[in-house]
Amino acid sequence: MIRDARVLQADFVPREVVHRDPEANQLSNALEPIARDEPAETTFLFGPSGTGKTCLAKFIVERLRREVIDVEHQYVNCWQNYTRFRALYRVLEGIGRTVDVHRRSTPKDELLERLRAYDGPPYVVVLDEVDQLEDTDVLYDLYALPNVTMVLIANREEELFARTDERLTSRLANSTRVRFDKYGLDELVAILQARVDRGLDPDAVDRPQLERIADAAAGDARVAIGVLRNAARRAEREGLDRIPTSVVEETIPDARAEVRQKNVETLTPHQRTLYEIVAERGEISPGELYEEYCSRVEEPRTKRTMRNHLSKMCHYNLVVAEGENRGRTYRAVTG
Repeated sequence: MIRDARVLQADFVPREVVHRDPEANQLSNALEPIARDEPAETTFLFGPSGTGKTCLAKFIVERLRREVIDVEHQYVNCWQNYTRFRALYRVLEGIGRTVDVHRRSTPKDELLERLRAYDGPPYVVVLDEVDQLEDTDVLYDLYALPNVTMVLIANREEELFARTDERLTSRLANSTRVRFDKYGLDELVAILQARVDRGLDPDAVDRPQLERIADAAAGDARVAIGVLRNAARRAEREGLDRIPTSVVEETIPDARAEVRQKNVETLTPHQRTLYEIVAERGEISPGELYEEYCSRVEEPRTKRTMRNHLSKMCHYNLVVAEGENRGRTYRAVTG
């Protein structure tokens, strides 16, 4: 039944990105000066999880690379590379300048000096989950480099700029902003159908099943693709040549849990501690949560940082915030 398992992975970049034409045009136009050997402005991609921000960024940058032979590019996931050193290392790695860098002993300033000395072709750096950076000075570092163009991806503009200093905010004020909304049901069905056409046998699944998957995913393409992938695997294991509705229904909770677990695994150490406390307590107030968090870590972050971490976890459906102000509580998502 499964002809190409790669297509059923959420991070697979298709040949065409459907239902994101306006967003694709905005990003393409922002990067277009590079084709004329001119500097391009920083571009921000904002929107909820699972709305195609990462997929579109990779797609457009790869298309630019094909059209303009002399372009370097690098993708950096800031959820994994959240320190200034790690982020700069990954950017430097994209141009092959990390061979003799020692992660424990090389100072950050040396990494930055190597980037400043770069005199190669235009370099496009995609910083995903950029609001996860512990030190946003790295954005100022990269902004100041004449032949580096940044594409920055985050959930909400307000949360990102609340943590940047005035000098950076003023420089980025006129940058291009591309906003992504959640997919509608028909849009998600079209995305799934494109994956089916490339990855599964003909007639392996009908539109009613795809509509049920799209409805259950509630606008999140990652969840939808996860349900399709798990349903196809299960049907194949059971020796079926089609995916029945019963298998789709049974797979929906598992796919949601799979996406949630992947998100938990990407949490930074401080975020993981906060999440574990919320999961253990069932429901907890911000004050109690911060007190418990401070007792478990050696160098606790500020209450403001804790709120940012919790907001991020809410975006990724790991935690739910209920109530307002002093009556607010947090609980872990389990279903």
